Amino acid sequence: MTPAEAVARAAHAGQTDKAGRPYAEHLRAVAEGVRRRGGDDEQIAAAWLHDAVEDGRLPDRWLEEAALTRRTRDIVRAVTKRPGEPPEAYAARILATPGALLVKEADLAHNADPARLAVLDGATRTRLTEKYARMRTLLGLVAGNEGAEGLKN
Repeated sequence: MTPAEAVARAAHAGQTDKAGRPYAEHLRAVAEGVRRRGGDDEQIAAAWLHDAVEDGRLPDRWLEEAALTRRTRDIVRAVTKRPGEPPEAYAARILATPGALLVKEADLAHNADPARLAVLDGATRTRLTEKYARMRTLLGLVAGNEGAEGLKN
């Protein structure tokens, strides 16, 4: 287990996704999705940590002081949504940060998996499907390239 994985697993201990699954499964799937897409160790570390600050599991101060590369920290910050932030600004920050698009692509693929979305009520499933499709469009990702088994919001 890498240090980033250990920190992420500890930070998200007890958290579940909307399907009631342990949140660490989402983190593992995103990290594996980054690896399968050719991501490097810095991107895989960012994948493990991609929701830690956004979900309030770790403070931004931790991120700044952690034994991570600057690039890993930058990727985590890029994929961390800010309260009230328009999707266009969020997408622009991801696109402007080297290495962040691959992490977000793996995150969206896991979040949008139809098998995982199927366990949700219809209204939530529709809302999330539309949300993820819009973000993929803003990021210039080809539709239909979603991956396996997850959901976050």
